[in-house]
Amino acid sequence: MSDTQTSTARNPIATLFLDHPASVDESYFQHMRFALGFAFCLTVAATAALIHAVIPAACETTASRILRRLHAKIESRH
Repeated sequence: MSDTQTSTARNPIATLFLDHPASVDESYFQHMRFALGFAFCLTVAATAALIHAVIPAACETTASRILRRLHAKIESRH
């Protein structure tokens, strides 16, 4: 492989782990923290929706409130 081909080849590690976090101006670990926090909130919202499905009087606005907060959080990042 020539030097030209080597320098233009994409680094698969960077492609998988670094390119997207960099595109939103975050490090890998900053992006991981944000995504894990987001996943946790989605899990809580899903659980509240499941509870509400079985007991309609419970968790009436919990899932929608969490989703609105998450939406606002994403909108403020861009």
